[in-house]
Amino acid sequence: MAGTTKLTKIELRDLRVRLEDERSELDTQLVTIVEDSFAATQSDLSGDVGLDDEAADAGTATFEREKDLSIENNVRDLLQKIDRALKRMDDGTYGICDICGKLIEKARVKALPYVDLCIKDAQAQSRR
Repeated sequence: MAGTTKLTKIELRDLRVRLEDERSELDTQLVTIVEDSFAATQSDLSGDVGLDDEAADAGTATFEREKDLSIENNVRDLLQKIDRALKRMDDGTYGICDICGKLIEKARVKALPYVDLCIKDAQAQSRR
């Protein structure tokens, strides 16, 4: 299959730099999200509204909290994927599909450097 050749040392080095840079950016985002969450008042966090607050304001605050929580969860998930990819680089198993054990397509690894499944297995897993 085309594009399934082993990654070169230079490609691995470049991918490691990309992963480490992305990890650093995500760490910064996570700190900002967490700090912003703790900066909110208790009534903002609990959804309590004062007598003069409108229901729309409470709904907006709830929506914003849920959005921030969703973003935080996505950032944490990406951080875990990046950490696993860096560990696989250290272990010498980077670029190998976790399910079938074959090389993951180079274009796929370069597009998503934290990927751990080949296209075929990723598609099969998404259908489940």
